[in-house]
Amino acid sequence: MVGVINGFRWAILGGESQIYLPGFVLSVGLVVLMLASGIWYFRKMGRTFADVV
Repeated sequence: MVGVINGFRWAILGGESQIYLPGFVLSVGLVVLMLASGIWYFRKMGRTFADVV
């Protein structure tokens, strides 16, 4: 959450505040990892759950 909060603060204040780079990189990395795992899971389970719904 540190990366998200600092990103919003940076966007609202127009660059006056500094982005905490390690927290921002960790947040972006986690989002990319969750996106990739979600795409992988959706493609794996896509053939079976369409029949159930």
